[in-house]
Amino acid sequence: MAFKMEGPVQNQMAVTLLNGQRHADYEGDNTRFNEKLPNKRRVFIQTENGCVLGMELERKDNAHTVKRRMQLTLNVPTDESSLTFGDVILNNDLTAIKHDSALLLTKNLIHRSSSTPCLSPTARSLQQKDQSGIIEIIGHCTNSSHFTITNELVEEMITALKNAIDPIPVNGGLGGAYYFRNINGQSVAIVKPTDEEPFAPNNPKGFTGKLLGQPGLKQSVRVGETGFREVAAYLLDHDHFARVPLTSLVKITHSVFNLNDCVNGNKIRNKKTVHVSKIASLQQFIPHDYDASDHGASSFSISDVHRIGILDVRIFNTDRHAGNLLVRKGNDGQFGEVELIPIDHGLCLPECLEDPYFEWIHWPQSTIPFSDSELEYIKSLDADRDSEMLRMELPMIREACLRVLTLCTVFLKEAAGFGLCLADIGEMMSREYRCKNQEPSELEVICLEAMKEIMDDGNNSKIKSFSCMQSGLRKKGGGNGRVRAEVGGVRTSAEELVGTPTSFVKVGELTEKEWRMFLETFQELVGPALAARKVSRVSIKNNLRVGRSCQF
Repeated sequence: MAFKMEGPVQNQMAVTLLNGQRHADYEGDNTRFNEKLPNKRRVFIQTENGCVLGMELERKDNAHTVKRRMQLTLNVPTDESSLTFGDVILNNDLTAIKHDSALLLTKNLIHRSSSTPCLSPTARSLQQKDQSGIIEIIGHCTNSSHFTITNELVEEMITALKNAIDPIPVNGGLGGAYYFRNINGQSVAIVKPTDEEPFAPNNPKGFTGKLLGQPGLKQSVRVGETGFREVAAYLLDHDHFARVPLTSLVKITHSVFNLNDCVNGNKIRNKKTVHVSKIASLQQFIPHDYDASDHGASSFSISDVHRIGILDVRIFNTDRHAGNLLVRKGNDGQFGEVELIPIDHGLCLPECLEDPYFEWIHWPQSTIPFSDSELEYIKSLDADRDSEMLRMELPMIREACLRVLTLCTVFLKEAAGFGLCLADIGEMMSREYRCKNQEPSELEVICLEAMKEIMDDGNNSKIKSFSCMQSGLRKKGGGNGRVRAEVGGVRTSAEELVGTPTSFVKVGELTEKEWRMFLETFQELVGPALAARKVSRVSIKNNLRVGRSCQF
């Protein structure tokens, strides 16, 4: 029987178990936890069920030898598994894989079944094979200050762990998260394991049922990849413009992490003694007084709202709600103008355009024109440079996500240069909901028109496939070419939770040549659309744009 990709995962959700005594970090070993061995590269292999195994690559190693080592650990034939690095399936050559990279090992679809475990290791085998320390920084960091600060934070956490100051689980939210503390018991970081995200195999709050790499809470964001996006948002926050807290990707081991009740069918009797290894995002904890949902927006500065909104537009944040905006009072501790700190960016940079959620659209600050300094910042943004930076720092991030970043950056720069305010820009990116009908956003309409022009120019059949996206749409209304979608039926609670699968624009399916042609055509069309927006601004204010947040 074929494995059902969207079906529940039962008793086959694997975890990595590491013997705590094996890690010298708890015993005060003088060896640095992130020491690099000469002529070797360290990588972290994660399976679709959440197992994590650190290993050293020799110069001569290739994808086959890596899978062979994993076979010895997981007992899965090499011809039944694939080693992937973001969008790329690694068939042989590994020379492009940098030190401290995270790879994903999946079982080939043809070999999956609902009755056999997927890549489930034993504790003993992983104890013998893992070659990494208690906390390892993942990624190739070219920003020396970023690495230095992260390294200091990690060492602070390790010192506390050596002194038996354990992390504390975070009760709120849909995914697993943990406060890590310093020697004084103060929270210094929040760690979010990738395999404890909503719907991931080891989610501690009951939202399980999918493997890493499958569509998750948002259809355009895959399970296990929100941590990459958390780091990307920090790296894209140039000059700390929006105040995104320091964020890094790490491999981390501790008994506090959630794991399944069984590994290879055997019950774990004492979870407190089992050290579980995870790949996770690590974000510096920012002391604050409350979040934006606890207080009205009247005390928020125009500058703070604009700065966060500019970031959200660039990264196409699909879940900016008041709960992920921390509020910090002034030095006097009194109510008045406060400082906003944005967190939780795991649902940004989707693989295709969908419906974003911008809480600040409803705030009066977003209707105020941008200041000269804000316009200068927007003008300085370079989408190509940002994409190259992310390819270097987070090479596992998918190319489709980088194209969304480029598209949104171009749109932001054009709209701001045209004199539109933040609220106008956010509304043009948001879809409208009328009764049961969902309509493409104005941004999506421009993209669809650009796709149509390329298709009409007689390009290859792959471009023409985009006409399929428009077959379910019908035009209606005032002759302005506005395309609107008809989505029938009432959503169930489950459908609401995972989000609508509707996607009108998928730039990731274009070849590089087609993408460049699309981008040029988009830039030609966006000007007239922005002009029309300014003319119709008053009437559009009456449209209903409710959006949906993933906050529950």
